[in-house]
Amino acid sequence: MRRMIGLFVFCAALLAGWYWISYQRFLETPLVVPEQGLVLKVERGTSLQALARRLQHEGVFGDARLLYWHARWHELAHRIRAGEFLIPPGTTPPGLLMILTKGRPIEYRLTLVEGWNFRQMIAAIAHDSVLDKTLDNVTPEAVMQLLGHEGEHPEGRFFPDTYSFPRGTSDRNLLVRAYRRMQQVLTEEWAQRAEDIAVNTPEEALILASIIEKETGVPEERERIAGVFTRRLQKGMKLQTDPTVIYGMGERYDSNIRRRDLHENTPYNTYVHRGLPPTPICMPGREAIHAALHPAPGHALYFVARGNGSHVFSVTLKEHNAAVRKYQLKR
Repeated sequence: MRRMIGLFVFCAALLAGWYWISYQRFLETPLVVPEQGLVLKVERGTSLQALARRLQHEGVFGDARLLYWHARWHELAHRIRAGEFLIPPGTTPPGLLMILTKGRPIEYRLTLVEGWNFRQMIAAIAHDSVLDKTLDNVTPEAVMQLLGHEGEHPEGRFFPDTYSFPRGTSDRNLLVRAYRRMQQVLTEEWAQRAEDIAVNTPEEALILASIIEKETGVPEERERIAGVFTRRLQKGMKLQTDPTVIYGMGERYDSNIRRRDLHENTPYNTYVHRGLPPTPICMPGREAIHAALHPAPGHALYFVARGNGSHVFSVTLKEHNAAVRKYQLKR
């Protein structure tokens, strides 16, 4: 009987030793991944057991149970995160768990361009292949309601920038970030505004900045253009800026502004109405906002495009008409 017990204990010890050696070898053996690394996608709610079985089935390592036991032993089994992770060559099972619990997911980028209007921004988001779509076929008014800003006009409310995000991020989440960023930038710039400006509120500054953004072809001219608009507003002159006319035309705009368009009574037509339009006409960048709040000094009240992105600035209407004939009418 003692010999049987002894034999049993010996076999058990031998088996335990074999498992221990197998376990250590498993921990030290690099995963089988391509030379460029493995992009591992972990869906939200995926358990480590299910993920380990999947990786075993795909031939990444040999025994899913060993990975799960190791994770349980180190209290990592319930800490894996959702997302896409890059598993480089040479990664061992413990390294895999570190990536899944503490590593940064792969991030993608989407650029919201300065000068885009709300419709262009939504189209870019809709065409992004990574973002989760929750706002498809939703009206602009409904978008603002879903963002918690019911009744607020969406134009110009989102900051143009390049945003990084992992797979699984929703379009709503991206817009929340862009909205908050615009509020932050506008608050910072408003706090540092110059004294002799024509706008009385951050909202008016945003509207003026959106016009400056659309009128500026050469970055160095932003403050000069802001100076022209500031002086016209202070003198009670109409702004008479084409981008506001174009915005008021909406989808009817076909790359041409006709004489009748300049006289059309839309709320945004600054050839018809004095002062600023009712809302921004695009997403202005920080530089345009800064220019609206720091207009360049001077006496110019007019400017006309040369055709190369830059402008000719004039003090009198006579000078301006001469510049129009030279650069616009080519006479």
